Amino acid sequence: FDPSKVSLQSLIKTFFDEHDPTQYMQQGNDVGTQYRSAIYWTNKQQKQVALEGSKKFGAQLPASMQVKTEIKELKVFYYAEEKHQQYL
Repeated sequence: FDPSKVSLQSLIKTFFDEHDPTQYMQQGNDVGTQYRSAIYWTNKQQKQVALEGSKKFGAQLPASMQVKTEIKELKVFYYAEEKHQQYL
């Protein structure tokens, strides 16, 4: 992301608001690891903001639900195939 155009806090808020982070390894009827809710951070500030965003979103959920978003350090990054670049 480009921090000169969008803040990390805004990006994390939109992330949690625009999908269902309470489903484990799925989004709706789509099931599998490719549908997991995940945030991969590259520095401690990103990690902290992601954890805070998850906690804030989770506090709004009923007691029977919890955030399942995977929040881990980014170890390796792979670019998508060419046909999936700039996909909008």
